[in-house]
Amino acid sequence: MRFRQTAAAALGALVLLIAVPNSAYAATGEFEYKFGRGIPAALHDPEGGKCINLFGATEDDPAFAPKNFTDVTATVFLESGCGGDTYRVMPPGTKLGDRLKLRSVVFS
Repeated sequence: MRFRQTAAAALGALVLLIAVPNSAYAATGEFEYKFGRGIPAALHDPEGGKCINLFGATEDDPAFAPKNFTDVTATVFLESGCGGDTYRVMPPGTKLGDRLKLRSVVFS
C-alpha cells in the first residue's frame, strides 16, 4: 500500500513538471541608449539571460548613454557578443552618461 502511494505521488509530480511550461524570462521595462549622432533607441521588455547586440552600434561607432529602466540588472559590454574585458553592471534605475560606450547587453 505504501509503495502505491509513493509511486502515485511521484507520477503526479512528473505529470506536473511536464504539463507546466517553462515561462520565458524577460525583464520588464525599457533599456534606453543612443547611437550615431544621438539617435534614441530602446529595448522593450528584453529577454533575460541572452546577449543582445544593440541596433545601431557598429565596430566604428558604438552606442552610448545607456539607461536601465528595467526591473533587473543589465550588464553592458564594449564588445559585440557580450565579450571582452570592458563591461559595466547597471542595477535597475541606473543612468550612465554619453562617455560610456557599449555594443551589447545581457539582463539578469
